[in-house]
Amino acid sequence: MGTGFCTELGKTWDKGLNDAVSRSFIGKYFKLQARKSCFTKELRAATATFLTMAYILTVNATIVADSGATCSPADCTPPGEPGCGLKQNAGYDTCVAKVRKELVVATALSAMIGSFAMGVLANLPLAVAPAMGPNAYMAYNLVGFHGSGPMSYGTALAVICIEGLAFIVLSASGLRAKLARIIPPSVRLACAAGVGMFIAFVGLQAHQGVGLVGPDPSTLVSAAACLHTDPVTGACVGGKMQRPTFWLGMVGLAITCYGLMKEVKGSMIYGILFVTLISWIRGTKVTYFPYTNDGDARFHYFKQVVGFHKIESIVGAISFAHFNQSAVWIALFTLLYVDVLATTGILYTMAEIGGFVDEKGSFEGEYLAYLVDAGTTVVASTLGGSPVATYVESSAGLREGGRTGLTAVIVAVYFMLSLFFTPLLASVPPWAIGPSLVMVGVMMMKVVKEIDWGNVKEAVPAFATMLLMPLTYSIANGIIGGVGIYIVLNFYDHVVWVVRKVAKMKREKNQVSAASAAGDQDVEIN
Repeated sequence: MGTGFCTELGKTWDKGLNDAVSRSFIGKYFKLQARKSCFTKELRAATATFLTMAYILTVNATIVADSGATCSPADCTPPGEPGCGLKQNAGYDTCVAKVRKELVVATALSAMIGSFAMGVLANLPLAVAPAMGPNAYMAYNLVGFHGSGPMSYGTALAVICIEGLAFIVLSASGLRAKLARIIPPSVRLACAAGVGMFIAFVGLQAHQGVGLVGPDPSTLVSAAACLHTDPVTGACVGGKMQRPTFWLGMVGLAITCYGLMKEVKGSMIYGILFVTLISWIRGTKVTYFPYTNDGDARFHYFKQVVGFHKIESIVGAISFAHFNQSAVWIALFTLLYVDVLATTGILYTMAEIGGFVDEKGSFEGEYLAYLVDAGTTVVASTLGGSPVATYVESSAGLREGGRTGLTAVIVAVYFMLSLFFTPLLASVPPWAIGPSLVMVGVMMMKVVKEIDWGNVKEAVPAFATMLLMPLTYSIANGIIGGVGIYIVLNFYDHVVWVVRKVAKMKREKNQVSAASAAGDQDVEIN
């Protein structure tokens, strides 16, 4: 009775709480017993997922704010100076700083709404938040740095809104799910490993990870963790492998690994918390708050602990006034292409990792999951934010045992709380998050054993898929490359099949004609 399979989790009050929740309306709605889960397990999964993706609150806001958002020459000092946003200007910089705070709130709201809908409607332990990639495309390709691109921020939001509506149509008609299932099995399995390599690569970089990997003018990438880097290129200029924060991150990685080896629940959380708490101590070589202008600004924001910023300038900024430009339609099809391939691939990969996919290639809640994914993009555009997607960091929660939508709902609660505790959450350093991203990549590699590596027609597309995702920094490119190679390698077989089919039809037609002719001759003789 109850959640007997969770009794090993420890204390009596844990079991009592798990039993009570499992027997309640919430437990029955989310099918906790049917999926062999319990409340504390879902809570741990949600915490791991949230902590590994909390970086999006500040990273997304920083990227999108680089576009200048709704800031214009009218905000400059003095107002109206052409091109003032492209150079140092106190008035424009103040506007961008304000918009960045609004984008933190918009990011949290988008993630909260999307994750809550994913949990309640689809009953899947998958978190939703503004997607990395589309946000950069919006900021740097559409609007451009401080508004130097081919369209305004309002027009870009309109493009995102229309793209989301088109995605809803594809999802409602079932075309998106069918598209996911026509991806070859070997490529589909390789997607999980490729996404794992991609996210591990992110975790090894400086801006979102431990800083082990950095740019190199000769080899493109190289071992870094440097004390000194070029402020323009980011290349190492001295002290390679000597950055203290890198080694602190490695300690966090070791803590996580030892915890997983001993099957300690919440190991990823402990690793993140250890590194974060050490990094919050000022006056050390690993502090996140050094005695510099940037460090003082971070520390001042951190000391607020509780803070909330209203969305005023970006909410409802959508504008369809210039929707007849060619650049708008190019952007629309580009975003739709990325969503159809990358977002669908990620959602399907997470379902595959969670063990939700059946023999027919579908999973429970699939239809509603696609609708939630697409619908939240429309909501995000009205809030003034970038497109959203199911997050690969959800795999951290899957690793902690998340199996129901209750995980996603708790993640939504965390994002709601983050609206008031953004100063704390925004102060988690990247070298605390990086080790967890690397471990997520490790666990996602296990699917490669299911690929038939002895069959070249299966192995090459799978390998290309895994390789292209991190090397081109694009999940969509990996899927395109894998599917394209699969088609090429199987082209001969398809041609042979068509030729044999046509030859068979001709033979059958000739046989029918011969039989008909013989019948006519018999009639004439009689």
